[in-house]
Amino acid sequence: MAQKQALRKGALRDCSQRCVYCATPLDQRTVTLDHVVPLARGGAHDQGNLVSACAPCNRLKGDLLPFEFFARHPWAGANFVRYARNVTRALKRGARRAVSLAYARPDEAMAA
Repeated sequence: MAQKQALRKGALRDCSQRCVYCATPLDQRTVTLDHVVPLARGGAHDQGNLVSACAPCNRLKGDLLPFEFFARHPWAGANFVRYARNVTRALKRGARRAVSLAYARPDEAMAA
């Protein structure tokens, strides 16, 4: 239990005490830990894969991979890039790519 509280406190600190997906301010009572790459999809239970999230965003993401989630919800990816400081570079790079592709798609549809 103490290890989980330490992970939660560290994730909250590393994410500027905000939900990394919607930027809602969080505290120790309202924060949930989210595995960016879900355990069910091969993710690890380490600090580079854990972020702070509010319960509604954590449920919305579910077991989606970051690219799938950010492609559906680019606003979440933009906030993730801004607030998730302690995740691996590959996750940040993937989030940037997913957000840019998600925002580019509507423009391509309008041009056609």
